[in-house]
Amino acid sequence: MDGSTDQNIGVTTKAGFVIVFGKPNAGKSTLMNALLNFNLSIVNRKVQTTRNRISGILTEDNFQIVFIDTPGVLSPKYELHKFMLSEIASSFDEADILLMIVDAAVRNPFEDVKYVYEAYEKNFGDKKKILALNKADIAGRDVLMPLSARLFEAFGFDEIVPVSALKKENIDRLKEVIVKFLPEGHFFYDEETLTDKPEKFFAAEILREKILSLYHDEIPYSVMVSIQEFAERSDKLVYINAEIIVERESQKAVIIGKGGESLKKTGAYARKSLEHFLGKKVFLELFVKVRKGWRNNKNFVKDSMIRNSPS
Repeated sequence: MDGSTDQNIGVTTKAGFVIVFGKPNAGKSTLMNALLNFNLSIVNRKVQTTRNRISGILTEDNFQIVFIDTPGVLSPKYELHKFMLSEIASSFDEADILLMIVDAAVRNPFEDVKYVYEAYEKNFGDKKKILALNKADIAGRDVLMPLSARLFEAFGFDEIVPVSALKKENIDRLKEVIVKFLPEGHFFYDEETLTDKPEKFFAAEILREKILSLYHDEIPYSVMVSIQEFAERSDKLVYINAEIIVERESQKAVIIGKGGESLKKTGAYARKSLEHFLGKKVFLELFVKVRKGWRNNKNFVKDSMIRNSPS
């Protein structure tokens, strides 16, 4: 990439893509939201909540960072999982910098790093590698210092930065490290742009997050939200027609509830967040459908992801 200098002020600009990856529930989405200072990625206490690559764009002063939030690294059991893993693998080709995140407060964070590192080492190339030790406030200095030294020696990270994504501690330091490694070049997007994803992608994500939050015990990961129609009816109103897809009739009954009360609750809960995100009034229609074994249907998974997030 050619360097770029603003001739009017004599400032060299830097821009690049940063892939954020790690095991499920390591805090990837929370960390990216903290770096962006904006809740762009779905955050839920369930693992595996991120299914697509989500690009968040941070532009400050003379640099632009395009963060690629990826699904958690896991052993695939369904076609959905295989799709998620393919999303991670293809992201490495686009990235200039690799940002791995690990939960430093778990029993053996070294083994978690080893698992993720070995899973994707073949994709690293000679790119700069940064490790963020998340939940540093919980792990404590006595754990972090020897852990960092051991990880440096074993894996050769270019930088290791302890952070607390939830409390936004040491986020500025992590940002400084990323900027240090950014290549010189023109910005990829306008300075006001926050993401390259369409609004209907986030509408589906917001709906799915609300379902996971409301039915975290009854509904596992076998829920998909498919946006059938997303239309701006006026400058002040957006119409959204969405299907909530589950695998069993019993799950459908839970989401609809007696007399449709649960579905109304979900709709009201989601509409509030959608209106806040879109900055407009939302007319939301929800339908619940059963599609048995959808997670293991390769064509359905692929088509649903494309429908919510067209290229």
